[in-house]
Amino acid sequence: MRPFNLFFALAAVLSVSGCHSAFIAATISNRTVEPLSLIEVDYPSASFGTQTLAPGQDFHYRFKVLGDGATTILWTDAEHHDHKSSGPALGEGDEGELNIIFGSGGPTWSFAAFKK
Repeated sequence: MRPFNLFFALAAVLSVSGCHSAFIAATISNRTVEPLSLIEVDYPSASFGTQTLAPGQDFHYRFKVLGDGATTILWTDAEHHDHKSSGPALGEGDEGELNIIFGSGGPTWSFAAFKK
């Protein structure tokens, strides 16, 4: 009976301590009148993206940063021209919200870190 009580005590301690993994919640928003395609966001150690993003549409993605480095976004506009824009530097363990909003002048970036 004693190992059974020890198991529940350990489970209670782990649930109270709250294991937490740092992540970035990213949103790419198309606020233009044209669709965007072949969108790729590069960040330290990996990348993510979407095939197309219609006007007014948002794309959401969560990721964990492993390593340190810059972020970039690559995309193709409606006239099939390729573009690239640099964003904020991210570091391993960073956590927060990354927003990339496409407007008439290209993308604007914002990163709001969560308090640790």
